[in-house]
Amino acid sequence: MERRRTTAVTEFRALSPRVSDQFWLLSRMNFPKAAREAFAAEFARFLDQADGIRKPKQLFDLLSAFALNFDCPWVAYGSLAPDRKGLKLVRGDPAVMLNYPDEWRERYFEMGYDKIDPTIKRSRRRIEAFRWSEAYNDESTTEDGRRVLDEAATFGLRSGISVPLHGPEGSFAIMNFAQPWDGEFRNRTITYLQLAALHFHLRVTEFTNSTRVESTSNLSSREKECILWTARGKSSWEIGKILGISVNTVNFHIKNVMRKMDANSRITAVVEVLKRGIMEV
Repeated sequence: MERRRTTAVTEFRALSPRVSDQFWLLSRMNFPKAAREAFAAEFARFLDQADGIRKPKQLFDLLSAFALNFDCPWVAYGSLAPDRKGLKLVRGDPAVMLNYPDEWRERYFEMGYDKIDPTIKRSRRRIEAFRWSEAYNDESTTEDGRRVLDEAATFGLRSGISVPLHGPEGSFAIMNFAQPWDGEFRNRTITYLQLAALHFHLRVTEFTNSTRVESTSNLSSREKECILWTARGKSSWEIGKILGISVNTVNFHIKNVMRKMDANSRITAVVEVLKRGIMEV
């Protein structure tokens, strides 16, 4: 049984974003024909509907509905940067999406559990999906880490799996699927959910990249001038004098940059513009 799971995971690593390749993988798995055909129908429906969605939240809702086929009412997705231990949680940012119980979600982030969650730590070292019980019993997991999973169980998330989704430059995301009862996920179920998580992650990445390209291309020359002088430490009054425009006009352009960069301050906007390579100071 374990050998069959390893074979499926090996093929999963080489999976490309193309739908045809995903179905090729399904045809190669050593699963009973009836089960394979049943999943193929559900997965094909998921893919067809996902390709018509243009908003991350709607895509997450579709994935959550798909997970219910495998008795997983709770799903969580979070992305991490190479230099961060915890999840990125920014209002309006699709980096974190989850439908966990409100009480558990609030406690999880309030207590900073994303920084000691053993499923996140294990995901940094793994490519294939794993059961939460594997992370719990890992000898490298601390008592604080085990407490995170113990508390999750008290809020109804009694068993689950995590799917690491590694990206370029050391970045990665993690997808969790949870059930309200004790018991281990079947190997076949894990493989099914891996495929859905991968397709979801690819689509969300497309959304994010297209949004950044759109933001960059829509930054006007005047907006670039204003944010450039802001990066050089100039005030709105000084920028107005340099460019020959009013302070109100300067502030108008800077606020536009902040909106396009999804920043809550002009300094954050400067950082984001530099990070995206839109300009150099």
